[in-house]
Amino acid sequence: MTHDHPRPFGRLLSAMVTPFHADGSLDVEGAARLATWLVDEQGHDALVISGTGGESPTTTDAEKETLLRVVVEAVGDRARIVAGVGTNNTAHTVELSRAAEKAGAHGLLVVTPYYNKPPQAGLIRHFTTVADSVGLPVMLYDIPHRSGVPIATESLVRLAEHPNIVAVKDAKGDFAASADVLRRTDLAYYSGEDAAILPLLSIGAVGVVGTSTHFIGPRTKAMIEAYERGDNAGALALHRQLLPLFTGIFRTQGTILVKAGLRALGLPAGPVRSPLVDATEAETNQLHEDAAAAGQPLGTN
Repeated sequence: MTHDHPRPFGRLLSAMVTPFHADGSLDVEGAARLATWLVDEQGHDALVISGTGGESPTTTDAEKETLLRVVVEAVGDRARIVAGVGTNNTAHTVELSRAAEKAGAHGLLVVTPYYNKPPQAGLIRHFTTVADSVGLPVMLYDIPHRSGVPIATESLVRLAEHPNIVAVKDAKGDFAASADVLRRTDLAYYSGEDAAILPLLSIGAVGVVGTSTHFIGPRTKAMIEAYERGDNAGALALHRQLLPLFTGIFRTQGTILVKAGLRALGLPAGPVRSPLVDATEAETNQLHEDAAAAGQPLGTN
């Protein structure tokens, strides 16, 4: 299947965290403010709403829909809004996908069903059923260290034939497998791991769905654009500058540290929901060091 656009969601995306009030309730106004900051100040081409980074395991279906509508209204005229709809239940994922389409999403992020470890035939049926249920472009999310199951190369090649399946968020860490899929399909690959953006670009990826990119959007995008221009030395220099934050954001679960960094900058974030726990003082101090090492201080510590 030939798809129209080599970069269906642009180059720079983040899996936006979901702001909560101090009491843990959804901060709707904060979500609009954060989305606006990410698009207008941090240069995002698209935002993933209700990805794992947005604490999708602990937000309700109603909260997901509210959040999506608010973000589409705030920035949907100048960024693509991708709804995280993946669960380990195909019927529930279809429901969330249809709700997201109604709420104005421009695309869907669908993670491999986790914990129940379906065989490849089950994965193909799951993704195909979801893609059949909507008219939106779909990005598959291949992250075996969270889901327990990789999407096999042959499965990805088959899924690429579906007109709605246009992209992959790749956090598999298997460059040879990714290179093979890129050779055999026209799926657009987005790095699902911040430190792997540059190596994935070298085998044909087009961008990132990032975490640390909440804070270093412009330079991350500049790195991608430098690589695309053939300025490999410039791209490598930016990669090396940003590496302390690309990796430092994952010293504990990424959402925890993104929220700590946003709080330091006075931006909407609030607490995380259990079973996550907010960053400790030591973790927050380390985050400030990592950010400073990447040339992106997070306000005064």
